Amino acid sequence: MPPIPSVPPTLSVRLSIPSAPQKPLAPPAPAAAPAPAPAAPEPQVDAPALPRAPSRPVPPALTIAADHAYAARLTTAGKTAGDAWYPERWTLDGPEPYAVPLPLDQPEEADSDVLPLSDGRVLIRRRVGADLHTFSLLYPTGPGTGELSLGSLDCAELALLPPSPDGMSVFALLPGAHSTGIWLVAGGAFGPEHVADVPGRCSGGVWLDREGRLLSLDRQLPGGGPVKAVVVDLERGGEVTPLLQIAPGSDDRLLLADADSGLLLVRSDAPGQDRLGWGVLGSCLPVRFPECLRAQDETLTPFAVQPGQMLMPESCAVALRIDGAAGSWVGLWRPAGRRLHQFAAPGGWLAGSGFWTREGVLHLPYSRQDAGCAVALLEAPADEPRPAVAQGTGMSAATPAFGVCRPVPLGQAPLTGRTASG
Repeated sequence: MPPIPSVPPTLSVRLSIPSAPQKPLAPPAPAAAPAPAPAAPEPQVDAPALPRAPSRPVPPALTIAADHAYAARLTTAGKTAGDAWYPERWTLDGPEPYAVPLPLDQPEEADSDVLPLSDGRVLIRRRVGADLHTFSLLYPTGPGTGELSLGSLDCAELALLPPSPDGMSVFALLPGAHSTGIWLVAGGAFGPEHVADVPGRCSGGVWLDREGRLLSLDRQLPGGGPVKAVVVDLERGGEVTPLLQIAPGSDDRLLLADADSGLLLVRSDAPGQDRLGWGVLGSCLPVRFPECLRAQDETLTPFAVQPGQMLMPESCAVALRIDGAAGSWVGLWRPAGRRLHQFAAPGGWLAGSGFWTREGVLHLPYSRQDAGCAVALLEAPADEPRPAVAQGTGMSAATPAFGVCRPVPLGQAPLTGRTASG
């Protein structure tokens, strides 16, 4: 595949991949790896409004709203570790992407979180001291930045959940000694609101519907034991339903889900080592662990599923971030296919961020000196015809089938087999 061309700022690049099967590209050699993304985009920000802040770990690259209209990240005005952090909003649903800086009078800490809403505002979570987290909404106001305070939560640990499908709500997990609290920190009427408590320690977070009602969490019960994905119904007081039970003692986590097709991407050590697998919500077929997703020296992390494939989960294209000694690049795969297609990422890719269109075009945001805010487009390649014999490694017949622990398919209510939310 020819190298991704350089483009002017705010210009999209379409990479047309031939439909005929082709040999996957080898991962780039370390010496030829693309230069790391610059720490700042092109938009210039007035230096006096951004005093220097202490160096902190680099925050997550980019968070994209559920409807893909906006994205947000923390970035710096310069290219040195001591430069001040400030939020930046990307607009992705126009003819060309563009970025708007949202600095305030004081710099942000690099461990703050930002999350875009569907109306263009950006939520920011700040840690104040050891046990206090504050929440505000930021928005552009002419040459400046407006801020609306939403309140605070007093807790040692807090993790924002991925953007809610409704586009206007933001939820957070507060792990405790015996249970995990779910709080609505944006979208409520009177500041942060307690929604539910789930027994055990929860992490992760994947939405299973388009209404923001059914949330999957990876839970470990008090006292230890394996980690199992469960479903929490936020409209029924946090009632809990088992979701994954591949083997009794295995750690079974849900990584990604598509509400249209029901395709689920999971990570489990049931096959004897941590492997990526896939299944279908509500199906009675077992989780399958394709050999093409079994990496020895790289880490594969799915980050986007093609939407709109109603009743056709095996045809959904899945984008994966591949991390290895040479850096990070992009993998494309379908459950119906027999191979993982690998492609070099655009220079300055905000690794692990991107989204699909219904037509099978992957959008990869990137930022570099010649393009402070841009998106590369990658079309999903065609796969070889799949033979009648199923490929990949499924669990044995003695292993509980994938759908057995999910009482009914998504969308049927009331759901059964629930436990009290405690």
